[in-house]
Amino acid sequence: MVSQEQRRRQLAREKFLRQQQRRTEARRKSRMRNSVIASVLGVVLVGGGALYTTGAFEQDDDKTNANAEVTPSAAPTSKAPDPCDKPAGGKVKSQTWKKEPAVAIDKSAKYTLKLDTTCGEIDVALKASAAPHTVNSFDFLAKKGYFDHSTCHRLTTNGIYVLQCGDPTGTGTGGPGYTIPDENLKDASLKDNIYPAGTVAMANTGQKNSGGSQFFLVYQDSQLPPSYTPFGTVSDAGMKVLKKIADAGESTGAGDGAPNATVVIDKATVTES
Repeated sequence: MVSQEQRRRQLAREKFLRQQQRRTEARRKSRMRNSVIASVLGVVLVGGGALYTTGAFEQDDDKTNANAEVTPSAAPTSKAPDPCDKPAGGKVKSQTWKKEPAVAIDKSAKYTLKLDTTCGEIDVALKASAAPHTVNSFDFLAKKGYFDHSTCHRLTTNGIYVLQCGDPTGTGTGGPGYTIPDENLKDASLKDNIYPAGTVAMANTGQKNSGGSQFFLVYQDSQLPPSYTPFGTVSDAGMKVLKKIADAGESTGAGDGAPNATVVIDKATVTES
C-alpha cells in the first residue's frame, strides 16, 4: 500500500513522462517537415499545382530530469485578441493561366501596389524597371481580382521575419498556373545576404525562374540567399501594419505558421503614376 504522497508523486512522474513523449514526437514530426533555409519560402508553381517547403527552425532538446519532483503545469495563457477586422464579403476566384502574360507595363513608369487588408492598408512602391516581368504579372493578376479575398497564410517569427501571401487557396500550394523569371537579384539593397525590412520579394522553390504569385513582405531584416526577386518596398505606414500582424504572433508557437491575426487581402490594386 502506497501513501497518498507517494501516489501523488507517482502520478506526477507519469504525467511528466507522457508530456516528454509528446514533445519528442512533436520534435520528430517537425524535423521531418523542415527543410534547408535556402528553400524556406519555396513554392513550385506549375499548372496551378504546387509543392511548398517549410523553414528549418528547431528547439534545443528538453534536458529536464525525469526523476525530479514535478509540479502541475500552469494553464496556458489565453490567445491575444485578433488585432484585425473581419474580411469584406466575397470569395476568392479560382483562376489559372497557361502562360505568363506578355509584358505590357511601361518600364519607365512608377507603379504602386495597394493591399487593402483586414489589418490595414499596405502600400508597396514597385520596381518596374528592375523587375518588369514580376511587376507586369502583379498588374495582370490584380486586374483579374486574383488576390482579392485571399489570406496571407504564413508568418515566420524565428530566423527569418516575413509575412507570406499571394496564394488564393490559403494553403501555400497555390499558383497562377505559370511561372516568371527571376529578376533584380543583384539589387543594391541586398547586402551580406540580408533582405532588409520593408522588402517585398517573390517566393520560389529555390530553383531558377520558379516564381508564380506567392510573395513575402519582410518586417524585420532577414538573412536569406539572394535568390528571391525583390520587386518592391513597403511604405512606412505599411510597416506599422506588418508590425501589428507580427506582434500578434503565429499559430504554432514554433516560429513558423499561420498568423494569429486574420490577415485577408480584401482588394489588391496596381496603379501607375
